[in-house]
Amino acid sequence: MTAWEAILLGLVQGLTEFLPISSSAHLRIVGELIGSGDPGAAFTAITQIGTELAVIIYYRKKIGVILVAWFKALTGAYGKGWRARTGLGPRPGSVEVRHGRPGVIANPDAAMGWYIILGSIPIVVLGLLFEEQIESTFRNLWLTVFTLTFFGLLLLLADVFGRQERELTSLTGASAIGFGLAQALALVPGVSRSGGTITAGLTMGFTRKAAADYSFLLALPAVLGSGFYQLVKTVGEPIPEGAPGWGATIIATIIAFGVGYAVIIGFLKIIGNYSYKPFVYYRFALAGVVVWLLLSGTIDATGGVA
Repeated sequence: MTAWEAILLGLVQGLTEFLPISSSAHLRIVGELIGSGDPGAAFTAITQIGTELAVIIYYRKKIGVILVAWFKALTGAYGKGWRARTGLGPRPGSVEVRHGRPGVIANPDAAMGWYIILGSIPIVVLGLLFEEQIESTFRNLWLTVFTLTFFGLLLLLADVFGRQERELTSLTGASAIGFGLAQALALVPGVSRSGGTITAGLTMGFTRKAAADYSFLLALPAVLGSGFYQLVKTVGEPIPEGAPGWGATIIATIIAFGVGYAVIIGFLKIIGNYSYKPFVYYRFALAGVVVWLLLSGTIDATGGVA
C-alpha cells in the first residue's frame, strides 16, 4: 500500500466511522477498488484508534465527569451498598426515600460509567468467539451487500416509528445490554457500529441525539480495546504479503483522527435538525453499486480486483 492509498483509506475511515453507513464496509470496498485489496480487520481496527481519539477529545469534559463519578461511587463516596457503588441511589420506596434519610446517593454519571462497561460486554465476548470469522468469512462482499440493505431498512423503520422521547437519564441495565448487542452486530462489515446502536436506541424510544451520544461513548472501550489488541498482536510479526505496512497504517490513523473530529461536529448538528433517511438511502445506493461491481466482475467478493 502506497502513502496515497493510506491517505485515501484514512479519509474514508474518518468520514464514515461516525455515520450510520459502516466504515468497515467502506474500507473493504474502497480497498478493492484502488487495487490494494482488502486492508484487513487489523488495519481497520488500528485506524479506528484515530477516530476514537477524536471522540475522547470531543467528549473530554463528559468523559472526565463520568470517570470521576464512577471512581467515587466504586470507592463508596456515595454510600456503601451496591446501589450506591453503581450510582443507582436508593431503591424507590425504601426507608431512605420514605423518610428522607441521608445515605445512599444517586449519581447518573457514575451509573453511566457502569452502563458503558455493561454495554461493552457483548462485543468483547462475541469478538473473541468469532475472531477467525471476523477476519475472513464476515468480510465477504455479498454479505456486506445484505447487511447494508437490511440494517439500513431497520434504521429507517426505527427513525420513522421510534417514540424518540427518552434521554440518557432514563438509561437502564437492560437498555445498555440492548445497545451493546446492537454494537456487537457491527463485527460484520456493513452493519455499522453507530448505525446499529442508533437503531437500537431509536427502537427503545431514545431521541436521535441521546442515541448518538451513547453510541459514541459506548464505542470507546470496544474500539480502543480491539485496536490495541490488534496492535499488540501484530507488533513484531512479519507483515503478510499484500497487507498494509506500519507506515501506511500510521498515516491512515492520523488522517482518520483529524477527519473524524470534524465529522462528529457536523453529524451531531445534522441529526438535531434532520432525520436519518439520507443515510439510509445512501446505504441502499452503495449496496446497489457493490452488486453491480460484483456482477460485472470488477471486484471479487472475497478479495482482489478482477
